[in-house]
Amino acid sequence: MIYKIIDARYVRNYIIHVKFNDGLEGDVDLKNELYGEVFTPLKDLDQFKKFKVHSEFHTLVWENDADFAPEFLHSIVQIPA
Repeated sequence: MIYKIIDARYVRNYIIHVKFNDGLEGDVDLKNELYGEVFTPLKDLDQFKKFKVHSEFHTLVWENDADFAPEFLHSIVQIPA
């Protein structure tokens, strides 16, 4: 299956709530994933909060061209209890 994010909203800190086309919905905590040249600027929460769901690639993207593969995000979703 090809995973696509169909909705996302900021929760708190480095956590984003995501909803996928297969019905999976939950939180992804990206705090420990923000390393490397393209992700380091996102450690600034003001920059981190400026994500959007890309209309063509169906994943989270930021103004500085940082993004995560939707398959990776799908694999780290934490479903709220």
